[in-house]
Amino acid sequence: MKPKLSLILCLLLICNIKANAQYNFSKVDNWLNDHASEMGGRVVLVVYQNGKLVYNHAVNDMNMRQKIVNRMIARKQGKKADLDDYTSTSRVAIASCSKWLSAALVMTFVDEGKLNLSDTVGKYLPVLSQHGKGGITIGQCLSHQTGIKTPPLKESLEEMRQENSMNDAIADIAALPMEGTPGKVFHYSNAGLQIAGAIIEKISGKNFETLFAERIARPLNMQHTDFGNAKVALPAGGAYSTSEDYLAFLTMIMNRGTFNGKRILSEGSIAEMQVNRLTPDVKVAYSPAEAGGLGYGYGEWVFDAHTVSSPGLFGSFPWIDKDKKYAAFMMTFYIKNDNRQQRYKELKQLVDEALKQ
Repeated sequence: MKPKLSLILCLLLICNIKANAQYNFSKVDNWLNDHASEMGGRVVLVVYQNGKLVYNHAVNDMNMRQKIVNRMIARKQGKKADLDDYTSTSRVAIASCSKWLSAALVMTFVDEGKLNLSDTVGKYLPVLSQHGKGGITIGQCLSHQTGIKTPPLKESLEEMRQENSMNDAIADIAALPMEGTPGKVFHYSNAGLQIAGAIIEKISGKNFETLFAERIARPLNMQHTDFGNAKVALPAGGAYSTSEDYLAFLTMIMNRGTFNGKRILSEGSIAEMQVNRLTPDVKVAYSPAEAGGLGYGYGEWVFDAHTVSSPGLFGSFPWIDKDKKYAAFMMTFYIKNDNRQQRYKELKQLVDEALKQ
């Protein structure tokens, strides 16, 4: 190596060390070590602030029981068990973290004027009108306020995975009963985003997977993120991603729609997605236990005035703090959801404290 080049690399290394030295994430390290066992035995957390990755830490300590459960689930799904250590490039099913991605995809059509949030779904999908659901709006689909009474989330996902086409999926949703007036009932489910996904397929002539790749994944360089390439995409819970990939999406949201100087979403759409639609006149028919007391926008939960998120069934927790201007993603894979919201709040508080220093 030439002396001059060597000197430059050394200076860059020193600058990087100094930049990271301003943060003390020791309490976050301890928290991850203490809680990894109750979160499936594997966890990775990445944090982005001021244009750079400021934290990337994984804990891998699966016990024998967790490995056995992992093998049983994989066998049931006809897959090979994944027992590898987690890193920021591990690709994992992210369940409802998918909703944020899908809502953003729909909003790209709103930005282009090809879709309005006030458009009614019957305009695009006549089968919904035939079953008395044509008056539901796109906005209500993105905020779980369709008024449709759906089966439990896990049962609904399993049924959706058996569908042979998007048309079949929408026909089944159309046949479901109503539990209230659209816009007046909140029921966290897969139905609204499935309808929205079908509509953007209809107006574009492309399948959901292709649209996501063209409009979100490729522009954000999310090379390892997709919706599983199934026969029918599941916009509400079918995505697979890595911590690094999802952090790129969060960075775009935090930067009000831009990524590496390129605009992905308008500032207006970002703002619309973050408005809490759970107003006092909206009845909550179903909300996950770990989301008690939270608000909801389009594809994302509103934790407070400056924090938005979209946690998944398997424990992964992405969030943005607009006030402190940072984004973070904790990736895990486990089912038991006891005390999840409390854990999320504890972790976020520790990250907040580390970034203050």
